[in-house]
Parts: sequence; structure tokens; C-alpha cells
Amino acid sequence: MIDLLAGAVEPGLAASGSGRWYGFVIGGAYPVSIAADWLVSAWDQNAGMLLTTPGVVAVERTAGRWLLDLLGLPRDSSVGFVTGATTANQTGILVGRDELLRRSGWDPDQGLAGGPPLRVLAGAEVHVSPLQALRYAGLPQSELLAVDAQGCVLPEALEKALAARPDQPTILLLQAGNIHSGASDPFAELVPIARRHPVWVHVDGAFGLWAAASPSLRGLVGGVELADSWATDAHKTLNVPYDCGLVVVRDPVAHRRAMSMHAPYLFNAEEANPYELVPEMSRRARGVPVWATLKALGRQGVVDLVDRMHLRARQLADGIAGIEGATVLNDVVFTQVCVGFEDDDRTRAVVAALLAEGDVWMSGSHWQGRAVLRISVSNWSTSEDDVARGVAAVARAQAQTASGSTMA
Repeated sequence: MIDLLAGAVEPGLAASGSGRWYGFVIGGAYPVSIAADWLVSAWDQNAGMLLTTPGVVAVERTAGRWLLDLLGLPRDSSVGFVTGATTANQTGILVGRDELLRRSGWDPDQGLAGGPPLRVLAGAEVHVSPLQALRYAGLPQSELLAVDAQGCVLPEALEKALAARPDQPTILLLQAGNIHSGASDPFAELVPIARRHPVWVHVDGAFGLWAAASPSLRGLVGGVELADSWATDAHKTLNVPYDCGLVVVRDPVAHRRAMSMHAPYLFNAEEANPYELVPEMSRRARGVPVWATLKALGRQGVVDLVDRMHLRARQLADGIAGIEGATVLNDVVFTQVCVGFEDDDRTRAVVAALLAEGDVWMSGSHWQGRAVLRISVSNWSTSEDDVARGVAAVARAQAQTASGSTMA
């Protein structure tokens, strides 16, 4: 049966664990994280409740404390392990929604109908993940704020939007790591503006929040620790197996109050059970591979991992910039590279040629009015040789589309 399954499925798998995979910010997986994940499956623990699974819960809590320290987030924050950034965004937004309603004198348990209307603000290049989370939370889609050339919210745009309705409870969605440019919103400027109003600040940092772990890159997300809640993925930059997202909330009481549930048969403790911080009652112990990876790498190992991804992105950008007809369109500040060619048709043809050849995987997208080749460096194993092969593949695709030939 297993041989049948493997034989049927493996031809349809993507080599997303390769160092030459640059699509969709899909990370690889460290061997130690895979081994830890096997243990999680073999143990088969429902990691939702402290009383029934104290071993894995203790490991997850340790991993959570390490992450807060590593990312420079408030040490007393609560941490929940979820499926991914969309669920993490959902959780942070739900906590913010309920807390804003309570501060306005409305009990969220009554529902939203009849309560004070909540407003949502986000940059014009907000990712679709928090927008989807807004739908889950029954909130309106965001009003979009003007951004700069790298997709970052302009402080004057936020100031103007809040001044128009200064007393309305508002969720402000900011991002660490624009999916195209890799740039982050200027938190140190934006959050103090928001603090003058009834605003809950949530940060979608699916991959970009990890810049905070590196002393040389921390300035990219300066002030991010001032927010109220944060979402990120461990299965992206940290390279643990799917699925593993993280939600962090500054106010543990608000976090537990918004997400908790109660029943006579549940063992409610003074300290929050894991299920009281996430949408799921039953879940696997996702934090165990996180613990194993952090323990194996240590602080400096994580720094080296993040810095190496940034270096590889810079090397790819520098190499591709030397190809005739190719233009790197973003400031390569983190792990994202966007490239345009002579026109949109040519860019799309280069993307198609790359995918047809198959030596590297780079995806197409559309950014700031034009088609782009989008490159995301997210794998711990991406080497200088992988970079050289990637640059060569782009050069071949450009040459062959220029000549009108078809790649095999």
C-alpha cells in the first residue's frame, strides 16, 4: 500500500525542498526539524491541553520564549502555534476585534450586530492573507493607505486617515516583508501615530519578521515590537516542516479571553492551555520541530540562516542585473527579488521558459503595474552554486525568448 501510494504521488510532487526553489516563499526543512516532526507523529499527542500532554506543551512553551527573545518581541507576550500565517493573522485580528469592542463598552459575546462599527486600515500592497482573515472575523475589508515605491505605508497617509475619524475603533494592518519587494512598513513612525487613537496594530510578518533575528537586518523592522499582535511562519524562513505558523499577542489576558472556550469536561487551568490561544482544540505539537531547530542552530545559527538568505538574494539580483534586457525592480533589502524584462509579454515568456526548462523554479507575478519574475530565497541549503545556476537559467531563458526558440 505504501509503495503504491509513493509510486502514484511522487511524480506529482514539486521539488520545493531544493536550494534552487524560489517560488511562493516556500522554505525547505532542516533534517533535525524533520526528525522532530517524525517524533511528533509517532507520539501522536493532541497538544491542545496541558494536563493530558504536559511533555510537548512544555517544549512548545520553551520554544515560544526563545522566539520572543530571538525576535525582540515583548517577553510577556503569549504565543500560539497554528497552521500558518493566515490562521495567525486571523487570531491576532480576532483578539484585536474583541478588545476594541470591549474598550468601546460592547461585549463581543453579543456578536457584531448592533455593536460599534470597527474600521480597518492597511497599506495598498497588503497581502491577501490578513484580508482573508478579516472575512473570517466578520470585519469589513480594509481601507487602503498610500505606499511608497517599495510598497510601504506612508506615515502621512496614516495620519490623514486617522484624523478623518479620530475616535473610531480601528484595526491597523501593517506588514513585515512585502511579498514583492521584501521591504517592511516603518513601524517606528506608524505605531506612535496609531497610539494617539483607539487602534489595534497587527503585523503580518509571515517571512519578514525574521529580519528581527539578525543584528545586521534588524533595522528593516525597527519598531515592530511596538505593535499589539504579530503573525509569522516557522515553515518559511526558519525552515521547519509544514505546517507551522505562529501568533504572538502582547496582552496574554486579551489573547486568552478572545480565543478560549469552556466546558465542564475540559481541564481549565490558571495558566492558559494551548487550545485557548488558537482556533483549534485538537492539533499536533507543531512547536516541537521549532524547538528542535532553534536548539540545534542556536541564536548565531539562526542569525547565519537569515543573513545567508539575504546574501543569496543579493547575489541573484546582482547576477541577473548583468543580463541584457533584465532590470531588478526592487531594492533588495531582504530575501525578495523582482525582475522585469523589455515588456510584459517578454517577462511572461521568460517565466514560462524557466518553468519549462525546470533547472530552477521562479514564479511570475504582477507588481506596480507590470509583469515580473518574482524570486524568493527561503531555503537553508541555497548555495552559491545554486545562485550561479539560477542566474544562468534566467540568462538562457532570456536568450531563447529573444531568439523566438522554444525551450525543451
